[in-house]
Amino acid sequence: MSSPVVQRVEVLIVDLPTIRPHKLAMRTMKGQTLVLLKLHCSDGVVGIGEATTIGGLSYGAESPESIKTNLEAWFAPLIVGEDATNINRLLKRINQQVRGNTFAKSAVETALLDAQGKRLDISVADLLGGRVREGLECAWTLASGDTVRDIDEAEQMLDLRRHRHFKLKIGANDPLVDIAHVSAIKRALGDRASVRVDVNQAWSEAVAIRASQMLADAGVELIEQPLHRSDRLGMARLSAKSPIPLMADEAIESVADSFALAQMAAAPIFALKIAKTGGPKSVLKTAAIAEAAGIALYGGTMLEGTVGTVASAQAFSTFESLEWHTELFGPLLLTEDVVINPLQYRDFQLILPSGSGLGVHLDEEKLAFFSRK
Repeated sequence: MSSPVVQRVEVLIVDLPTIRPHKLAMRTMKGQTLVLLKLHCSDGVVGIGEATTIGGLSYGAESPESIKTNLEAWFAPLIVGEDATNINRLLKRINQQVRGNTFAKSAVETALLDAQGKRLDISVADLLGGRVREGLECAWTLASGDTVRDIDEAEQMLDLRRHRHFKLKIGANDPLVDIAHVSAIKRALGDRASVRVDVNQAWSEAVAIRASQMLADAGVELIEQPLHRSDRLGMARLSAKSPIPLMADEAIESVADSFALAQMAAAPIFALKIAKTGGPKSVLKTAAIAEAAGIALYGGTMLEGTVGTVASAQAFSTFESLEWHTELFGPLLLTEDVVINPLQYRDFQLILPSGSGLGVHLDEEKLAFFSRK
């Protein structure tokens, strides 16, 4: 019997409203745009994947519009008509012909894994070796920019037993203003919750040296990407001086980046994102490099919808150690969803869904309503 082949590639841009504006150092998001991919196969199986960016081109080199165009014009001819079950061969073919475009690659890899999981009636995590945990502790980002509102939001999350780790987006204001904001929130929460900060590359090394001490004094436990992604030497120097650990995020745009950062001891924690490495299988390579170098792992997010979030969760659930937990709260930021079975968050964890493939299914009616025409 011949193997099923990829018959058709369908790409949709989906614009969804959010519960509030989400303030980053480079831009304030007032909604989220997903790119959803459907791989239609000759055996009737449809694999789904997602490529979602933050703030269009203000964060990275891919935008929703470019992802859709490239998937249709460049990726589709490489996979249509090819064996849908040989994922490694298809990924090798894509990587030989397409440079970069890791967000688009992640969508394709995810869809291929979802389809194969459905075919074999096993989960994506099983395809990746098997999960070692059924739930992932999940941090929540406080990004309204208003101190009182952020404290109220954190208190609500604690009462609901949904989150007890909070990350604050800073870097858009004067550092002293940002640190005062963070300090007030940590004082209000006390020992009931951990507080981390994400600077999104906004500081210079000189500012970060002083700020790291002030943040440590305030009780902050982690600083994410304080310097520009290209300043690996600066990160290494700062990491050696900082009283609290640094986490590399934007600095990791490929598996090769993670190796270079590990070589230079640029940060003791890596934020892993399937979109930045090219997919659930690919992120395991970065995790292996980090673990070999004694670097702790954190499961990051691009604020994906449910499809991208559960794809990340399936991969992260296979990690032997996930010391700094995850940040897979993307679906909770949305007021609408395009899946039939939303993800479950309880007891401070994201619970992995059961079922084959990703374990989630698209709501075609909602998808049609929110898809960009």
